[in-house]
Amino acid sequence: MAANKEDPDLDEILANEEELEKALCVLAGSDPENCSYSRGYVKRQAVFACNTCTPNATEPAGICLACANKCHDGHDIFELYTKRNFRCDCGNSKFRDFKCQLITAKDEENVRNLYNHNFNGCYCTCDRPYPDTDDQDNDEMIQCIICEDWFHSRHLGCTMVEPEELQEMVCEACMNKAPFLWTYAAHFAVPPVISVSHPEEGEEGVEVDVEVEEGGEKEEASQSSQSGGEEPSTSAEHTKEEEVENRSSPCKRTHEQMTGSPGKATTKTVACRLKELQAQGLERPRQGAVFWPYSWRSELCTCTSCKRAYVAAEVQFLMDQSDTVLAYENKGLDEPFGQHPLMALTSSMDRVQQLEVIYGFNELTTSISAFLDQCVAEGKTVTVEAVHQFFEELRARKRRRTNAGYQ
Repeated sequence: MAANKEDPDLDEILANEEELEKALCVLAGSDPENCSYSRGYVKRQAVFACNTCTPNATEPAGICLACANKCHDGHDIFELYTKRNFRCDCGNSKFRDFKCQLITAKDEENVRNLYNHNFNGCYCTCDRPYPDTDDQDNDEMIQCIICEDWFHSRHLGCTMVEPEELQEMVCEACMNKAPFLWTYAAHFAVPPVISVSHPEEGEEGVEVDVEVEEGGEKEEASQSSQSGGEEPSTSAEHTKEEEVENRSSPCKRTHEQMTGSPGKATTKTVACRLKELQAQGLERPRQGAVFWPYSWRSELCTCTSCKRAYVAAEVQFLMDQSDTVLAYENKGLDEPFGQHPLMALTSSMDRVQQLEVIYGFNELTTSISAFLDQCVAEGKTVTVEAVHQFFEELRARKRRRTNAGYQ
């Protein structure tokens, strides 16, 4: 059959294969075969919750990737992305008579685990599930790097850049729990943007209030722009434009972005970096979530006094460059615990077979995306019947191609 149809471009196929690997980077960083419990409180790992075994919201529990695959196969599982310093709960006292099939002897409770409403399938300040069938807005959700809760962009309390340009985000509540971060935000975070509409004129304006430090002096640049107007030009915005040019989506970030040398971290032995910044008097409104470039952690002061402040605010992990989700993802790509079943399958095939499988996978994902986009465009609800009809049409197209290949 392969010889009877036009072969897809090899470079495109290989690029799609690389994209598939990157899409699996969250799972690749976790062991799919062995329960992570024996490794203690893992620095970062993929975590899941089982609504079948632990439906009680008062007793949240999380399980590792291996247990989700082996112990809870066929259960109502939902993914929590990654959590830091977490130990697998599978089979402990929260699961009653259910025992872990991989490690039977476990403590009754993992006292150092931290839980939030994510473990009950709810997210954001609105405490809603995801996906939310009652929510008609196709809103991006972003994870706070401190509390690790997920937030709708409309509930962040600020205007945000496009999702593909997002970097690390700290929600307003976590900023206030570690208030010294506001000082760093004034100097190193993405400048806040305040949007103001003018309905009486039928136009929308955007007011940008950016505090910029130039020549050691504090300067406030505030500019209102109408539609079609020019944006003010400041050194801060020039820097921001350069950062945007170097940004990419969460699954396409470069290894160099993540592995900025920890040796560049500010380590003042005489003066406190935080006090130096505070003395400059630069401030920003203490409201809304804050977005940071990936290099911002290297700007944090590491003097003894500041280290104590990090511990007191329970954010000492911010000093660790390898704590980031990006570092975890890249480690999963560089040193994976195991291969995705599709990758393991193709590795045992010859090149023609590999291209056939990858081609088929790409065609399937493209068709599904087109189907969902069409439903959204036409305002249709995705029903079970519609899904069955979609896959039947796919099978029919496959049969037509197969029959044509043998003619």
